[in-house]
Amino acid sequence: MKVGLFFGSFNPIHIGHLIIANYIIEYSDLTNIWFIVTPQNPFKQKSTLLKDHHRLEMVNLAIEKYPDFRSSNIEFSLPKPSYTIDTLVVLKEKYPSYDFVLLMGEDNLTTFHKWKNYDQILKYHSILVYPRMDSTQKEIAISHPNIHKIPAPIIEISSTLIRSMIKENKNVRPMLPPEVFHYIDGSNLYK
Repeated sequence: MKVGLFFGSFNPIHIGHLIIANYIIEYSDLTNIWFIVTPQNPFKQKSTLLKDHHRLEMVNLAIEKYPDFRSSNIEFSLPKPSYTIDTLVVLKEKYPSYDFVLLMGEDNLTTFHKWKNYDQILKYHSILVYPRMDSTQKEIAISHPNIHKIPAPIIEISSTLIRSMIKENKNVRPMLPPEVFHYIDGSNLYK
């Protein structure tokens, strides 16, 4: 089984995440895509992060109609902040016959050489890189036979923008799966 790992804070998950994941599942040889909800990214502040269970629930709501998508809370029980290499080691121990492929925005590729044990990630895993508009001016710091760029649509919706709009009492309904919008609205989140 070949599984794509889509790591993220998903704070909140939005239609951009689903569009990218859907494109990749349709135009690659991946069997499934797992959304790995990250408790704390080492490169991001935790202050704006909703509690883990809220973000996991929103991912579950967003992907429930996609049979090839699955959520994972594997990082919830690992030391914080979450390092991709540590998660990959645990996943490989748990699912030794699976081939795990990382899904990554091009903007993350520009700093990939700063990730913990990035060389080990590249040695044992392929990376599918989708384009991002904000990375076009930056030079890609690394190239490798296991890094594959894919011509996915460029989606310029961000969780940061959505959180900001909610605080300003703006309409974010078109940017979110309906179930996620209702969860946020009903729980009065990000206000």
